[in-house]
Formats: sequence, structure tokens, C-alpha cells
Amino acid sequence: MLTKTKAIVLHSFKYGEMQMIVDLLTEQCGRQACILRLPKSSKGKLKKQYFQPLFILEVVLDIRQHSNLQHIKEARVVNPFISIPFNPYKLSISLFIAEFLRCATRREQTDSTMFSYIENSILWLDGCEDQFANFHLVFAMRLTKFFGFYPNLEDYGHGKWFDLRSSSFSSAPPLHRDYLAPAEADLIQVMMRMNFPTMHLYKMSRLERNRLLDVILDYYRIHIPDFPEMKSIEVLKELFT
Repeated sequence: MLTKTKAIVLHSFKYGEMQMIVDLLTEQCGRQACILRLPKSSKGKLKKQYFQPLFILEVVLDIRQHSNLQHIKEARVVNPFISIPFNPYKLSISLFIAEFLRCATRREQTDSTMFSYIENSILWLDGCEDQFANFHLVFAMRLTKFFGFYPNLEDYGHGKWFDLRSSSFSSAPPLHRDYLAPAEADLIQVMMRMNFPTMHLYKMSRLERNRLLDVILDYYRIHIPDFPEMKSIEVLKELFT
């Protein structure tokens, strides 16, 4: 069945001489592993440069129910990037976000609202001029809303612990080890109140930012089975001061 949908490129690699395997997050069909045949000339409709991490495309897929690889029949770039490929800081963040989404999303998930959030976040990063050092932190924390473990701030109070398993605050530490002590629990509350335009108002050192990133990834690993270690994190940790 031919299906036209928006798609965000998560990963791609060349397969053989004239083919490419592409991992997409689509608006209508969730995660899709796809294959495409590269054109022999530059005049072909499918160009390999379209399939770079986080590129936002409109694609026509030949969806076959019992196939592990769907076929990409057509593709075009919907919103050409103006800065991400040319800014080393943004590029590193985009590579992290693409790998993060590969780890966090599953094929059975189809959520157009989540897709819109991701798409709009990418476009914000591409369009902003500066003050985006906390982007990946805010992005990942707000994404928890779509996975069902969005932190509950109703019981928040200064000096409380944050239970990473129940996603809630408590006046005493839980009986397990998956929690944050009050000093770090306060950061969760701060992060959940940030958005992209205001996140620069909260100043963090590289050490604080990297610690919070580790906490967020541990939080995801608790709630998403088999969430793997990420390769792009070390480069990201060297960015900003």
C-alpha cells in the first residue's frame, strides 16, 4: 500500500553499491526501517543527501505488512535546514537527538502529536541563533509526556526526593536506589518549567549539564526496557562551557 507521510530521518547507511537502508520516524506509520535504490545519475528523485539525521521529509512508502524493510518510492525535503549542518554545536546536538530517538521510540508507536513536537523542536533548533546549550535536556524531559512517565510536579516542594520509578516527589527517600536527593530533585522541577525560549535563563556549568544528562538517560532506562548505551553522548558532553 502506498502511503504519503512526513518523516524524520534517524539513521541511514549505504547497503551494497546502489542501495541505502534508512530508519525513519514517520507521522502516520511510526518507526519504519526502509530501503531505497540510489539513482545512477543526479537527476533521480531519491538523493542520498536527503537522508541525513533529523532531515524532515515527505515520503511515499510502499508499506507491506509482513516485510521488515519498506520501500521508499519518493522523497523530498520539507524544511531545508539553514544552520544545523553548518554549526558544529547544533550538528552534535542533532546527532545526539537522532540517536536518542532511535533508542526511545518503538515501531509500534504512532503518535502524530509526538511527531509534531519533535518536528517543531528540530525547526526551533535550526532557527535559533544562540543560547541553545540546554536544548537536548529540555527536549528529552518534555518528550517524557508522550511515553507516560512525565514527572508529576503536584507534590513538589523544596527539600523533597524525586522517585525515578514512580516519577513523583516524596518527603522521604524511597526504599530502592532509583531516586534523586533533594539538591538534584530540584533540578527536575526547574527543567520541567523551562521551554526553549526561556531555557537560557537558567545557567548551568558543563559539569552540571552533563550530570543532568546522565540523570535523564538513567530515567529513560528505568522506564524503557533495553534502552542502550549511546555513542554520541561523549561528543555532546564536550560542548559548551
